[in-house]
Amino acid sequence: MLSKPKYKICKRLGSGVYEKCQTEKFALSEARVKKTYKRRRNISDFGRQLLEKQKVRFAYGITEKQFRKYVATATSTRDPASELFKGLETRLDNTVYRLGFAPTRRAARQMVSHGHIVINGRKMNVPSHSVKTDDVITIRESSMTKPLFEGNKETIASHSAPKWLTVDSKKLTASVKAYPEFVASDTFFDLPAVFEFYSR
Repeated sequence: MLSKPKYKICKRLGSGVYEKCQTEKFALSEARVKKTYKRRRNISDFGRQLLEKQKVRFAYGITEKQFRKYVATATSTRDPASELFKGLETRLDNTVYRLGFAPTRRAARQMVSHGHIVINGRKMNVPSHSVKTDDVITIRESSMTKPLFEGNKETIASHSAPKWLTVDSKKLTASVKAYPEFVASDTFFDLPAVFEFYSR
């Protein structure tokens, strides 16, 4: 879906877009570039809004058409930014990533597509499926012994899931205890700028 090299995208949009760029090596590389190029051309409001929109879309790995649907749904609510954040965060692939079952959102998307995830006892292979409060998310029993999970139990156990999720790393089960809350200061994204972009 995303054909451009990840490092180039991160240099343009910021390291928070991909997990691959959230390393010390990338940070040092960016620091050297900033020392070399101190002057950066002023960016227009449209350019800033476009960059913010691209940050969100690339980070969650969704198409422009999919993203427009999320924005359109959120726009009709009282708190568009919170609704958009909730819609994106409660995608099943993102939830699996947040639980620590997969190292990246892309890996989580493949995990869901290949039928490794079960919700409330039913296999779910749709990455865009929205999880709800009290949903119980587990790894399919026949998948638990696969190297994908068996060899990563320590990593999963050490992962810190967000407050809206609870995880039992030994049993590889989790539950959704609330909906994620949008706090602008805690996120990498400027969601109001995204709505400004689409309101043009």
